[in-house]
Amino acid sequence: MKLFYAAPSPFARKVRVLIAEKRLTGINLVTVSPFDLPPELVAINPLSKVPALQISEGDVLYDSPVICEYLDGIGDGPRMIPPEGPERWTVLRRHALADGLMDTTLALALEINRRPDYERSPQWIERWCATMQRSVDALEAEIDSFGPERDLGHIAVGCALAYLDLRASAHIAWRNGAPKLAAWFATFEQRPSMQSTKPE
Repeated sequence: MKLFYAAPSPFARKVRVLIAEKRLTGINLVTVSPFDLPPELVAINPLSKVPALQISEGDVLYDSPVICEYLDGIGDGPRMIPPEGPERWTVLRRHALADGLMDTTLALALEINRRPDYERSPQWIERWCATMQRSVDALEAEIDSFGPERDLGHIAVGCALAYLDLRASAHIAWRNGAPKLAAWFATFEQRPSMQSTKPE
């Protein structure tokens, strides 16, 4: 198998953290820059987005939730997505919230870093910052129910918060109003899976 990824991508990092937590082997990591439309990525994913998982010749998965679901079903490591019941839906909901936080942070980063000043939209920047704040507030409100076990919801939240630090720290001081979430993240980001996937 080949996983096409870009180190700064929180979506690709989420998959790489899951691989590490499940102790999966036999997955070759291929670094690409999706904005440059690399032929090897475009050939397997017409969206030219990462992550993309090439399972075999002609057999490809893309979009990180799909890849995570697939990888969670293989290997002997701990399951990251409960198979059924209320726990499953809690994990998937947290996963969705974290992915939305990543999407919003990416939109903000693209607006600020890839548009000239005169093309930037203050209204959209304000809206994205408000969305990020609401998301952090929602996570702070439920942090007491995270529990000690690690799952895909925790992985996604950890990667989303790390991405906030990487791309949006000048626009949102998320730790100020979320002391419990900040304390949880301070511990979670020290996990070997997070340290080994930290973008430079």
